[in-house]
Amino acid sequence: MNFALIGAAGYIAPRHMQAIKETGHALVAAYDINDSVGIIDSISTDCAFFTEFENFMEHAWRLRRQQNRAIDYWVVCSPNHLHSAHITAGLYLGCDVICEKPLVSTPAQLDELRGIEAETGRRVYSIMQLRHHPAIHELRDKILTECREERYDVELTYITARGPWYQASWKGDPRKSFGVMAEIGIHFFDMLHLIFGDLQHHSLHYHDERKAAGFLEYEKARVRWFLSIDAEDLPAHVRDRHATYRSIVCDEEAFDFSNGYTDLHTVSYREILAGRGFGIEDVRHCLETVHRLGLATPQAPRDGEAHPWLERVDATPAGNDDKASGR
Repeated sequence: MNFALIGAAGYIAPRHMQAIKETGHALVAAYDINDSVGIIDSISTDCAFFTEFENFMEHAWRLRRQQNRAIDYWVVCSPNHLHSAHITAGLYLGCDVICEKPLVSTPAQLDELRGIEAETGRRVYSIMQLRHHPAIHELRDKILTECREERYDVELTYITARGPWYQASWKGDPRKSFGVMAEIGIHFFDMLHLIFGDLQHHSLHYHDERKAAGFLEYEKARVRWFLSIDAEDLPAHVRDRHATYRSIVCDEEAFDFSNGYTDLHTVSYREILAGRGFGIEDVRHCLETVHRLGLATPQAPRDGEAHPWLERVDATPAGNDDKASGR
């Protein structure tokens, strides 16, 4: 099958390119406003490339009129605020769409995409690769096996250090990235729902352009969470060796999911191509969680709800201005 990719110069695009290659299909067209895309040659030397979206779309429509050359899958790796427009373009072109997270910014936009799916007869799939991680399966199986009535006590910590480039890029602009909770947190909110059931209560304790913390109560768990892109938040034993720290502690039992991420996009593609991809309704819950937290006003945590690392940041809740709130 033929694939086209939007956002070819971005950080995540090479994982999609590799997944296309490893599943035995062809990358036939790519687009990005930047032309630093030499990585394409390692996937295909026969891929048309464009730096203007209009020319890219014109080429895609021409392929559609040629037997056996029409694009089957439209891959969206563009900045978050462009996802909805780029997904819509792919659907109307007659393609199924594979999109990076977050799919869109609001539940209302999900409803719009559902309508376009119905109109075009095509499907939208979101990359939620953490659902394929072995450690997540291990924790989910543990919860399913125990079938206990009382809620689990969970502590989620995710630090992924980002340098000055991050704030200078679209990722540092909450109007484009939708903030740190959407950009780095949405996979983990999806994972929590997958393991512990529906969200019943949420509160936000801290939020600025580099970190966020809060409390989530699910059917089966009470979760204290902390997200950060600040290298200063890395534990001392990690800081000199790695730029990322991931930790889930469930009732004082740690589950290590620091490794095992390298081929999860390929696994995701295999599942999508086999008809088992994650569609609009599969990701609605985590997008709604991010949306609710983005609208929340940070407040002081109640007893037992504060993540222990919250003490590392200013005790005064942040996020009351438009920039910090991520909206």
